[in-house]
Amino acid sequence: MKQRVVVQAIVKSGDKVLMLERSKGSPNVIGRLELPGGTIDASEQPDDALRRHLKNDVGAELGKLEVADSLSLVDRENSGIQHIFIVYSCSDVDLNKLNITTGPNYSSYKWVSVDKLNSHRLRDSAGYILSKHYSLISQEDHTINVGKKTTPVDKVLIYSDGGSRGNPGPSAAAFVIVDANLEVVASGGEFIGITTNNQAEYQGVRLGLEEAVRLGYRNIEFRIDSMLVVNQLRGLYTIKNRELWPINERINALIVNFDKIKFVHVPREQNQMADALVNKYLDQHKDDSQ
Repeated sequence: MKQRVVVQAIVKSGDKVLMLERSKGSPNVIGRLELPGGTIDASEQPDDALRRHLKNDVGAELGKLEVADSLSLVDRENSGIQHIFIVYSCSDVDLNKLNITTGPNYSSYKWVSVDKLNSHRLRDSAGYILSKHYSLISQEDHTINVGKKTTPVDKVLIYSDGGSRGNPGPSAAAFVIVDANLEVVASGGEFIGITTNNQAEYQGVRLGLEEAVRLGYRNIEFRIDSMLVVNQLRGLYTIKNRELWPINERINALIVNFDKIKFVHVPREQNQMADALVNKYLDQHKDDSQ
């Protein structure tokens, strides 16, 4: 997978953040708001690269820049390239002393109030970076819009889980589907032999997706207690384990059957139904590994 190192700036004035509206690029980014910044050239220091982009794109020289965060994101808007973001912050900017002129890639700039960020069309990268700093943009609300247009149906929740006794060891996976009234409409699982915890977690997602397809649901929200698996399914983390690739491909093939699908991390205590099923299948086959 190709990687690209990017610098971004969270430029704040009071409760407002500087955002730039894209006018050039692929169709799915034009018109969206993004943070100032860009890629780092070879042998260029991150802070020098950021100041270069700020000068070229907003015509401004800012004062003190402080490193605020670093993170990785597989950008679905850009052919799956993994972006390594180095995020800087610049606070308490005096608007009276800042003369902004947008560069050729942007149609305008906006100072957006923090409490209004959710009402704007943000690029995926901007939404993810800002969600790390402002709780109003919840990472739990990251939604994959698959793009098919069908008659909407009620959203269902799918609790999925997987576990291995030994890692690797005897493993099982399970799911529970509940409706808007939190009533169980379907559940199931299976013993999957000797695998790792992560493989079992993925198999739980696969089983839940297959049952949701069979039942004809179009809008689903997964509840999973593994943050690693959630972020991999969102595309925020890369899947380095080759043994997970076939399962992930199967999951991606199933995802296209839905209008909307969301992957949400929950504490283990909120996933007890699926966890109990996993242990049930493991107990049923505990003599298989002896």
